[in-house]
Amino acid sequence: MLETHPTPEFMRRLAAAAAAETLPRFRKGGDVGNKHAAGFDPVTEADRAAEMAIRALIREHFPDQGIIGEEFGTEGAGNSHIWVIDPIDGTRAFISGLPLWGTLVGLTVDGKAVAGMMSQPFTGELYYADGEGAHYEGPGGGRRLATRGTTHLADATLCTTTPALFDAPRRALYDRVEMAVRLPRYGTDCYAYAMVAAGHVDLVIECDLNPYDIVALIPIIEQAGGIITTWDGARAEAGGDIVAAATPELHERALALLRS
Repeated sequence: MLETHPTPEFMRRLAAAAAAETLPRFRKGGDVGNKHAAGFDPVTEADRAAEMAIRALIREHFPDQGIIGEEFGTEGAGNSHIWVIDPIDGTRAFISGLPLWGTLVGLTVDGKAVAGMMSQPFTGELYYADGEGAHYEGPGGGRRLATRGTTHLADATLCTTTPALFDAPRRALYDRVEMAVRLPRYGTDCYAYAMVAAGHVDLVIECDLNPYDIVALIPIIEQAGGIITTWDGARAEAGGDIVAAATPELHERALALLRS
């Protein structure tokens, strides 16, 4: 099944495979490692086990396609179809017992993100885009996702993981946007992007993302009617400094401040 877009059923299987590894370890106080000699970039057994489960399922069904994962690197980098995995986006939330983390799996074709999912198994939520739109499954049933029509910063809700991640020049630019919006919120990681697609949040601004942090979320935002780019307006698949917005008008107003 070498389709350009994976089926919703395959998305559900990926989410279930990851959940079987993450949920039994959530709020259990397991060992936490640190990837960095300076600073703190946590990794857990749940991260590694979930990525291995996701990789196994992809290899079983798409043996000729490539994979990029946060924990185990790249295989098949020359393929046109490449899966991009972040087994737990928001590991800091995970180890703190906060349900603001998710499993991200995205698919790029010739470098463009075409499908993706964000699963939050503790709350039982699945957000995905399959080329036929963006969708939600979970408590309350299922529905098609659509961003809300916010066009002005003064009416917008803004999320970022934490402003402390921005260096001084970018923090000054970010602060310009935060001061212009109605409501800023912190600490949401990948969940914020799902909330943009679901019509609850209007804007997400982050910096220094890796491809595995964002690829899965690009199709969800775009197929829900939103727009997501780098701060200079380029496509976001390579990561970097990212802005996601509910509408093109809001996106352009945010970029105008971020470019200043």
